[in-house]
Amino acid sequence: MCRGEYGLPSVPAAKRNVLREERGLNSAMSVSVILAHPRSGSFNHAIASTCVAALEASGHNVHFHDLYAERFDCVLPFGEFSRDIILPADIERHCSKISTASGIVIIHPNWWGQPPAILKGWIDRVIRPGVAYEFIEGDQGEGVPRGLLNARSVTVFNTSNTDAARERAVFGDPLELIWKNCIFHLCGIRDVYRRTFSIVATSTETERQTWLAEVSRIITERHPNA
Repeated sequence: MCRGEYGLPSVPAAKRNVLREERGLNSAMSVSVILAHPRSGSFNHAIASTCVAALEASGHNVHFHDLYAERFDCVLPFGEFSRDIILPADIERHCSKISTASGIVIIHPNWWGQPPAILKGWIDRVIRPGVAYEFIEGDQGEGVPRGLLNARSVTVFNTSNTDAARERAVFGDPLELIWKNCIFHLCGIRDVYRRTFSIVATSTETERQTWLAEVSRIITERHPNA
């Protein structure tokens, strides 16, 4: 078996295809994996590679988006506020994939208690009315929306250089509130699991290998074999 970044085993494409055929494509989940980190050799990229490998090994169809590599335009233009406009092709593709995904995985660093700007822009442009949520008739936006996303679960992996206890005690862990309460609960997904790995800046190779093994286990448990 070949080995991927950080030495973790990866499943060859031919073997993945055989696994899919044995399990049947009709039973495979469609999982969207969204990565937001600007450095290609980052630990975030290693997490994303591990997620994709684990999902494919379990027979799932993966739609992987590296937002920085794609040069995703994170600026929401005023014209996109209307639900009736024709969206740019790249935004339409993102909306189509996220609206039909059976599972969602998001990987990003904790920057000032928030996602990177490129990921915030992805939320603004893709997690949009008519795709991720809607308001009932007569509601002008003042009420609680009704979720539209098809995904059964969301898994968020973060990296941080702040101790977990300090993150909770001093900052209140804003990312927990953002992803669960402010976004995906309102889009109809109640199963939102988040795991933060810290402190990355001083972590050893052994620690990172252990973390990546945990990522693989979490993904496999949350997205069992198709």
